[in-house]
Amino acid sequence: MYSQTSGLTRFSWHGAGAAGLAVVLWALVPLLVSAAGELPPLRLSALALLAGALGTLPMARGRKRREGSLSKGHGVVVHLGVPLLMAGAVGASFASLSLAPAAEAALIIYSWPVLFLLASRWLVLRHIPRTTVIGALLAFSGAALLVAPQALASGFSGAWSGYLLALVAALCWALYSLACQVPSYRLGERMPHLLLIASVMTGVASLALEGVSELPSPSALLATAALGLGPYGIAMLAWDRAMRDPQAGRVGNLAHAVPVLATLFLVLAGVTAPDWRLPVAAVLVLAGSMTASHR
Repeated sequence: MYSQTSGLTRFSWHGAGAAGLAVVLWALVPLLVSAAGELPPLRLSALALLAGALGTLPMARGRKRREGSLSKGHGVVVHLGVPLLMAGAVGASFASLSLAPAAEAALIIYSWPVLFLLASRWLVLRHIPRTTVIGALLAFSGAALLVAPQALASGFSGAWSGYLLALVAALCWALYSLACQVPSYRLGERMPHLLLIASVMTGVASLALEGVSELPSPSALLATAALGLGPYGIAMLAWDRAMRDPQAGRVGNLAHAVPVLATLFLVLAGVTAPDWRLPVAAVLVLAGSMTASHR
């Protein structure tokens, strides 16, 4: 009995540690994107995803696949649908951060844990509990506190398109986290291939929509490599590990700290000026996320 309990506790601690690592790395995304600002969003996405594929290759190769080959339907979902979600999440995130203020866009992007909770509760319970609805409303009120003044001032121009893209990125991240919970997909073992396919998708879109540009500066390339190896390399493997934890529902709550940390990093780096709305909105998002996750 003791050894079984100890093993379960150790396994859960591993999951919490993996989730914590992913959260810190994801919170650095807005700061790293601002450092690579000279690159167009889709080109930055393609290069970052390529760096992530190369960075995760040694770690993923060390795992032995215990499952058989995927069925035809699951193969299409994993090798086409999941990279499409990755490309949409990363591309929309980078585009939103270039079109809207970084702290505000990041807060909307990282409201995805609430969307993930809404979807997962519906899939499991076939209804959404009242606490989940209340928490979602609290979290989205925090995002609205930042978005509403800009939206009312500029209508459907200016930063508004960046806010919409941030919402698209949040939807893609929520759906990706749902896919991570499907045991037969085993996304962690396929991560380099999935990231490479997503990189090709965004690269083709970049050539079609952004054309050919000059080579980026060394500092921009360094920020891109950091994005790929960290938030879209190690963090993706760590989050996949966290979502396979027996306590995935509780471990996933750590993702609610991402918008708070992202805002803090931007303010400390001087990218975002301190504003009373930022901490209030971050607290609302955090409180709403924790309320929504309450069982």
